[in-house]
Amino acid sequence: MTDVKPRVLLVDDNDTDNLISRRVIELSGYASAIDVCNSGKGALELIEERLPTPDLLPDVIFLDINMPIVDGFVFLYEFEILAQRITKKVDVIVLSSSDSRQDIERMQLHPRVVTFITKPLSASVLRSLQAR
Repeated sequence: MTDVKPRVLLVDDNDTDNLISRRVIELSGYASAIDVCNSGKGALELIEERLPTPDLLPDVIFLDINMPIVDGFVFLYEFEILAQRITKKVDVIVLSSSDSRQDIERMQLHPRVVTFITKPLSASVLRSLQAR
């Protein structure tokens, strides 16, 4: 990550987790802007709507794995199709409570996923991401 604060997109079906993550990001000063979607489908729609305005696209996506209808895996598959039309780099950070070794390994193999973080998000984790 650079010294420029990223635009962040939180994608999680749990409103409480979104509230906590958003607050941690705000208090840490990590992001220039934060968008929240409570479904993978909603996140894909938001990204597609913003394709004509690249400055409004996220730089970092915090993605939960276990969500109804469009889970983290389906989101990544669909996002790759959209990403062909995105000119800037978008990093995906998996933020999940999943303890499935298979899920974690599968996510870590995806080329867009830069790391896997176990919920809840913390200021120390954000500092380590900024240091990258």
